[in-house]
Amino acid sequence: MENFVVSARKYRPATFDTVVGQQSITSTLKNAIRNNTLAQAFLFCGPRGVGKTTCARIMAKTINCLHPTENLEACNECESCRAFNNNASFNIYELDAASNNSVDDIRSLVDQVRIPPQIGDYKVYIIDEVHMLSKDAFNAFLKTLEEPPAYAKFILATTEKHKIIPTILSRCQIYDFKRITVDDIAKHLTFVASSEGINAEAEALNIIAQKADGALRDALSIFDQMVSFSGKTITYKDVIDNLNVLDYDYYFRAVDDILQGNTSDILLMLNDIISKGFEPHHFVTGMGTHMRNLLVSKDPATTQLLEVSDQLRQRYITQSQACQMSFLIKALEINDQCDINYRSANNKRLHLEIALLKMCALCSPALNMPQAQTQPTQLPQNRPLTSQPTPAAAGPRPLSGAETSRSTASTTSTVTQPQTQQPTPSPITNNPAPTTQHQQPSTNNPAPSINNPSPDTPAPTMRRRGVTGSGISVNDALKEAEKKDDVIEETWNSPFTQEQLVSSWNAFTQKYKVISPNFTAALSKYIPKVGPNFEIHFNVDNKLFETDTEGMSALRNHLKNTLHNNQFQLVPEVMEKPVEVDIYTDKDKFERMAKENPMLRTMQTELQLEGDL
Repeated sequence: MENFVVSARKYRPATFDTVVGQQSITSTLKNAIRNNTLAQAFLFCGPRGVGKTTCARIMAKTINCLHPTENLEACNECESCRAFNNNASFNIYELDAASNNSVDDIRSLVDQVRIPPQIGDYKVYIIDEVHMLSKDAFNAFLKTLEEPPAYAKFILATTEKHKIIPTILSRCQIYDFKRITVDDIAKHLTFVASSEGINAEAEALNIIAQKADGALRDALSIFDQMVSFSGKTITYKDVIDNLNVLDYDYYFRAVDDILQGNTSDILLMLNDIISKGFEPHHFVTGMGTHMRNLLVSKDPATTQLLEVSDQLRQRYITQSQACQMSFLIKALEINDQCDINYRSANNKRLHLEIALLKMCALCSPALNMPQAQTQPTQLPQNRPLTSQPTPAAAGPRPLSGAETSRSTASTTSTVTQPQTQQPTPSPITNNPAPTTQHQQPSTNNPAPSINNPSPDTPAPTMRRRGVTGSGISVNDALKEAEKKDDVIEETWNSPFTQEQLVSSWNAFTQKYKVISPNFTAALSKYIPKVGPNFEIHFNVDNKLFETDTEGMSALRNHLKNTLHNNQFQLVPEVMEKPVEVDIYTDKDKFERMAKENPMLRTMQTELQLEGDL
């Protein structure tokens, strides 16, 4: 039986031109060889499976080749190349630092450096996983690495550059190997499949390339695994079943259901995914990737960021046309929050279902906040629209907080009432609305109005913040109401006296001390005073009370509503505590007691008490 060689070894690159995905590095090394500007030490760093050791071997073979080609590749025919291919070269040494990381191992390597090469021009030492060397081994290696013989070259390879001491880094030329792109891996897999006579679908190879996460060695290992599973034909279905990968169709179906607001379908699809043994968190991460691909597909200039096949790229472009940019951004935010909080959630499935329902609510009017159901109707033409004067116009008397709220509500409802107050008579209503002939105005009984309806008229729903008409959402109505509130509050600049301020201040401390005793204790210790330009000066022992933001907000709202002024400013002043003199003698104690109670001084005088006092 013939020995099987894995694809990662069988198709390992033997020349610079066959290295996959590292063209910038291979070009630099070839130019250094051509110009005879090779450094004495190189450091190849990067993730696993990207070609660090492979490039080190190719470089060692090339610089010792006796008859290099015009393209500066090894000829594979000279004595040095044949010895290298047969693993019998005495000019190239490979050391695994993971198992040879002591000082003695480095000293043995230094002793070998003294022997010149027998064939070729250079002796090359390749130290793999160099970050595994001990600190003492690094220090023992410094001098040789900095000033080796002219024929000695060192190539260090590592996946964790940050673990190498700076003195080693400063003596090397550093080459950072990048992750191999999905397209490059897929093309190399296509070459391997055709060389082995295997019929593989492009989508299947693309999934393998994505699963490899930028490592070509991992991709070739997965490819061998799929060959063992599927034989000479590798299909997309076999790959997703064997590698436990969610099909793209699930994500396309999920987005279609979200756009249509089909909450039941998307929940059933999630149940189907979980019943097949997939981890729900994989669906969360895959959904984020899918939404991101849709976002970059909106612009033809960014479609090149998609690391997918051409057929799948077209599907992304088609579905992205049905998605609004705002929807994709909000959906990505929801998915990102779901991903962040997934591990800490107790009910993970419910956490994911809520996130999907939130996405559905972005596109489904039925899941949004309820909108006004009443249609705007016109009041009868023969009903006079008389309005009562607002409390603000009744006289100079200052308004209370409740009267101000009623006045504001009346003003707001007077503006919006012609569109929403009168309900449209319905044919299925048992009690029809009163007709206008029973509501004629008279001299003794004023005509019904918006602010003062008659007893026969159904009382309208007086909502300060509500729907202003058909087709306007509650959110829009809230924003409009807030704008009106801002306009009204800008006119609250009524002057107030010291007595009004103290009364309002004491009322707040009595009401709020149940909620925050410490906060109200700091405010009630001193009496506030009215200053110029509506300034309210009050003394406190320290400013720690300002950390209670809820208390400060409640205080400002209370003063605003009771004083009818929102232009005031709170000016706290920290009281300086007097320096207390330490009490040592009985006389000091008496002086302190007499200061607090002057009657003691009178008693001392009348009784003629002397001595220590």
